Amino acid sequence: MPSNDVFAAATAAFATYKTSPGDVRAGFLRAIATAIENLGDELLQTASAESHLPLARLTGERGRTVGQLRQFADLVADGYWAEATIDTALPDRQPLPRPDLRRLLLPIGPVVVFGASNFPLAFSTAGGDTASALAAGCPVVVKGHPAHPGTGELVARAVTRAVARVGLPAGVFSFVLGEGNEFGGALVSDPRIKAVGFTGSRAGGLALVDLARKRREPIPVYAEMSSVNPVVVLPGALAAGDPAALAQAFVASLTLGSGQFCTNPGLAFVPAGEAGDAFVAAAGRAVGEAAGQRMLTEGIAAAYERGVAGLAAADGVEQVATGTPGEGAGAPAPALSVASWGSAGELAEQEVFGSSGVIVRWDDTDELLGMLGGLEGQRTATVHYDGADVDDARRLLPVLEDRAGRILFNGWPTGVEVGHAMVHGGPFPATSDSRTTSVGSLAIERWQRPVCYQDVPAELLPDALADANPWALTRRVDGVLELGDSSR
Repeated sequence: MPSNDVFAAATAAFATYKTSPGDVRAGFLRAIATAIENLGDELLQTASAESHLPLARLTGERGRTVGQLRQFADLVADGYWAEATIDTALPDRQPLPRPDLRRLLLPIGPVVVFGASNFPLAFSTAGGDTASALAAGCPVVVKGHPAHPGTGELVARAVTRAVARVGLPAGVFSFVLGEGNEFGGALVSDPRIKAVGFTGSRAGGLALVDLARKRREPIPVYAEMSSVNPVVVLPGALAAGDPAALAQAFVASLTLGSGQFCTNPGLAFVPAGEAGDAFVAAAGRAVGEAAGQRMLTEGIAAAYERGVAGLAAADGVEQVATGTPGEGAGAPAPALSVASWGSAGELAEQEVFGSSGVIVRWDDTDELLGMLGGLEGQRTATVHYDGADVDDARRLLPVLEDRAGRILFNGWPTGVEVGHAMVHGGPFPATSDSRTTSVGSLAIERWQRPVCYQDVPAELLPDALADANPWALTRRVDGVLELGDSSR
């Protein structure tokens, strides 16, 4: 069980950290990024040994990790996190005067972050959940993932060094390791924890949501869960291009990273007809020529094989191609099936975590709209389109907007830009809360709550709301945006 000292330290640190100005948090986040970089090749080699991911992939992931830390540093340095808003008093207003009202976003308190299996750096110990929570002013308790404990420990030490370097209380960051539902449940159930970040399976995420709701004080769980990330191919895209090349690009995205990204496209809607037949045939050839890659753990590989076998045995599903297993244990073959939506639609949209894809054929736009309208929530939805498809695409967009957090045209969902406009979320079961994102600057809002100060004496107001604006924040005053000075 997690030590009580962890929760006590986080609670004590919150009293100080929650009032820290943006430049202090920014300096802390930048110090973490530098400390991670200073780990050098040892971090990459440890992560590769534990996760079986190639060094090139992990080098890019390290860059993303430190990049998002620095992005949140810039965010809090310019005061965006505060959303400071002031409605000055109108004592002469009729029929009633208006009081002085000032609003600020404040951190909610200590949070727990569960490290993810598929991104040992960017979604784990110092990943996006941790970075955004620290940016918001929340102490973080990280539960390291058991698939890469050494990697987590190395990063945790780097974060701890950064805490000491900038002079923050030690409880601002803690790292714990433990396996089993009871250990994770204890983290979520402790009354001093105010929110949870999680990336993983639907079963795991919903178990945490259930625990959090049963607490005496229910708390939010921001769980990123299952998604098959549907791809819609419209007729014009096939007629104007090369169906075989498009199919090969689909398979490349499907199998990227052994299908272990949360944005691999596992479901494609392809029109009936000769061009669609050519797409299916080319996709089958590409899968048949693909070799399996070693998955993160043997348990994940075994779950993938069970999912593929169950899909192949289902009525209305035809397995059209399988690749070859990779070398060694835990590297199962990629697989591609064609499914009839009427008899196997529900099964087709269930995520098989790994390089397994399902193609569904459609005859007309009305039929396609009916299929898409029955989908569960998704993290992404992709449309392959030509100008001749504009009328169909215009009908599709409202349906996709209701079912996905990110809509792409003429691209592939693998690869998530860490930016201000990014949404990496979506309606249930893609996430447990469709109003937010786990990637990009908007992620900070998960760990904040608004507080209104009415007629509070000037000497008692938070600095972010003081008339003199000592933090030089951008603020909205009486409805007018007043730009701050981020260089101060």
